[in-house]
Amino acid sequence: MPLLDNKTAVVTGGSSGIGRGIARGFAEHGAEAVVVADVREEPKEEGLPTHELLEEETDTSSVYVECDVTSRSDLTETIEAAEAAGGIDVMVNNAGIWHADDFFEVTEEEYQQMMDINLKGAYFGSQIAAGHLVENDTGGTIINISSIAGLFGNGNWPTYSASKGGLTMFTYSLAHKLGEHGIRVNAIHPGGIQTMIGGETTDPEAAAEQAQQFTKMVPLGRYGQPDDIAGAATFLASDLASYVTGESLVVDGGWTSWR
Repeated sequence: MPLLDNKTAVVTGGSSGIGRGIARGFAEHGAEAVVVADVREEPKEEGLPTHELLEEETDTSSVYVECDVTSRSDLTETIEAAEAAGGIDVMVNNAGIWHADDFFEVTEEEYQQMMDINLKGAYFGSQIAAGHLVENDTGGTIINISSIAGLFGNGNWPTYSASKGGLTMFTYSLAHKLGEHGIRVNAIHPGGIQTMIGGETTDPEAAAEQAQQFTKMVPLGRYGQPDDIAGAATFLASDLASYVTGESLVVDGGWTSWR
C-alpha cells in the first residue's frame, strides 16, 4: 500500500524548491490530493507549475491556491481547499525566505518581514489546520520546515536563525498541545539544499568555488536536493512515524554532526 494512501496534504511554498519536492514526493507515494499554496504559481525552476506536474505524472489530484502566509484569510482559503478535496490530513508549513544580513544593519521592516513569513505564517497555518483536524476528529500531522540554523544559530544570518529557532520551539510546544487529539507535530531541519531561495547568483565562478568549499564540509560530499527533504517529510506524514511527535529531524548530509 502506498505510504500516503487516501491522504490530503497542504504544502505552503509549494511551487518551487523544497515545497515543490515535498508535493511531488507526496504524490509519488500515493497521496489522494495535494494543495499547492504559494504567492506565485510558476516555479522558479523550469517546468510545469507544481499542481499541473502532479496531475500529469501521478494519480494525485492537485490544485494551486494563491496564498500569502502572512494573510490569515489566504491561509483559511488554502485549508478550505484541502477540506473540499477530502479533508486535510497533513499540513506542511514550508513557505519561507532567507537572506544573509548584518546584525547591526537590520531594520525593523526587514526583521518583521522575516518573522511574518517564517514564523507567523507557520503559527497561524498550524492553528487553522489544527482546528479542522480537531473538528474532524481524524488525527493528522503538521510538519514545519525549519533549518539547522534554527537549532545551532548562525551569526551570518541572525534574523533568519531567530525565526527558525522560534519555529523549532513552536513545534515542540504544539506537539505537546495537540497530542491528545492524535495530531503529530514535527520539524525538519535542512542543511545546504540546492534551491533558488536566495536568488540566482550573478557570478557562476564564485558560485562554483563556494559549492566546492561547502561540499568539503559535508560528510556525504554533496549538496542536498529537494527530494532529500521530500523523503523525510513523507516518512513523517506516513504511519511509519505514528509514534513520532515533537521531534527535530536533521537532514544535512552530516554537516552538523561534529557539534
